[in-house]
Formats: sequence, C-alpha cells, structure tokens
Amino acid sequence: MSGPNLKINMKFLLNILTWRRNNFLVFIILLALIVSNFYGLYTNRFYFLKPDNYIFPLLSAVHFLYLYVVQFKISEGELPDPKMRNLEYILYVVMIVYLFKIYDTANILTTYTEFESYVMPATFKPIGITTLVLYSLLPILTLVSFWHRKRLIGSYNFENYNDNLNIWM
Repeated sequence: MSGPNLKINMKFLLNILTWRRNNFLVFIILLALIVSNFYGLYTNRFYFLKPDNYIFPLLSAVHFLYLYVVQFKISEGELPDPKMRNLEYILYVVMIVYLFKIYDTANILTTYTEFESYVMPATFKPIGITTLVLYSLLPILTLVSFWHRKRLIGSYNFENYNDNLNIWM
C-alpha cells in the first residue's frame, strides 16, 4: 500500500472504529484477557494464587486509566497535558508486555503437538486461539487509540502550550 491508499484505508478504519467504539472494544478485550490470564490452558483450571498471573491485570490498569483520560479529554474538549503524555509513554512500555503475551500464547499453542501423548482438555485450542486473537487485537486497537487521541485531542506540543492556553474560556 502506498501513501494515498493508506490514507483512504486509515480514514475508512477510523470511521468504522470511532473513538467510543474503539475504547469500548479495548475495555471488553482487556476484561476478557484479565480473566483468561488466570486460566491454565494445559490444565483447564483457574490459578488465582500464582503471583505471575497478577502482572497483566496490574499493567492493564494503565490502559484503563488511559482510556478514561482519552474519553474525558475528548468529551470536555481539553488539550493534551504532560500527565497524559507520560501515561501514553508508559502505555508504550505496556505494549511490549502485550507483544510478549502474543508470543507466549502462540508458543503455547504451537507446542500442542509435543504433548499429544498427554490428555489435553477439549478447551485447549478454542480458548488458546481466542486468547491469541484478543492479544493480537489489543496492540492494534491501542494504536488506533493513539491516532484518535492525536486527531481529536491534539499533538503533544508543549513548547507553545502556554500560547495555546486560554484561561478565560
């Protein structure tokens, strides 16, 4: 895809995935992934006492906060601020964890053939594939959130921030 076609496709995507729809989808996906994070694919059980299972829910709190801030800034018509920028930068780091979770889930799904002699639960493939799809959608929808933020709230231009601030409005 070249420049003009990419712009047309991005406009089409942004028209379908409005900021409200995108935020709602990300919210639902995060909730589903938090639940599936406690689920053991190999054993068909939930593990609430493993400390590792709490890392993703804690990091997704940053994403929930970002969704709230974007919704608030758009609905109130506010400009971006340094706190929002810092939150977005933290979300960039959290997206690395999302990419790791994609790799980890794909690795678990591809090792299925190594354990054929063991009895695998019937839910292994359906839940594993669903989890992989949700983890794969999350970074894409997060990038769409960034585009909506830039288009509807504005860029992070703090050099002229005081010039654009009208305290009498």
